[in-house]
Amino acid sequence: MNLDSLLKYFVPKDTSFFPLFEDGAKVLIKAADLLKELMATETIDQRTPIIKQIKSVEHEGDEIAHKIYHQLNKSFITPFDREDIQELTSYLDDVIDYINGAAQRIGLYKPKSIHPVFKDFAEVICDAAKEIEFSLHGLRNSGKNHEKILQSCINLNTLENRADDLYHDGISNLFENEKDTIELIKNKEIIATLEKTVDMAEDVSDIIKTILIKLA
Repeated sequence: MNLDSLLKYFVPKDTSFFPLFEDGAKVLIKAADLLKELMATETIDQRTPIIKQIKSVEHEGDEIAHKIYHQLNKSFITPFDREDIQELTSYLDDVIDYINGAAQRIGLYKPKSIHPVFKDFAEVICDAAKEIEFSLHGLRNSGKNHEKILQSCINLNTLENRADDLYHDGISNLFENEKDTIELIKNKEIIATLEKTVDMAEDVSDIIKTILIKLA
């Protein structure tokens, strides 16, 4: 047994990462709920303050990511591999970034109306955020919660498949029914950003599954 392996048995692991990940999950939930609220608006004036709120929440997510990286730099023994902590932090931050990206595009492009598929995506993103929150809370006791976390990751994969269907149906609908080329381009890019948001959520589930395998 090498020195690093021996130390893991006798030196307490730094558990301060768990509340930070849980804080990150709370910020993700907040961003997803605001996105859903944004998709229920009818006018630009209604959208503007919500878009600003989402931007503010995105900054909160960045601050939590910085705290995690800072903690990683000063921690000797971490609860799981340092590389996995880095990836989990990065992917979680990416989901929030893409939610903000979708909101900012709606603010910049000012589409004439909120396309119905935007609302469907917002529902999927809210569901994905809840699954991520559940999984991150479960990591505090990964042994006890292993199967529940794994099922949550499977649920995220199902949501990603649903997002793929929404993307294809949404794009098909745009090209079939949108006669204004500018509006088509605007809506197509917003749809692509929303779909990428769910892709990032699935990346979170993938790294969580990797962590579970290593901890088993």
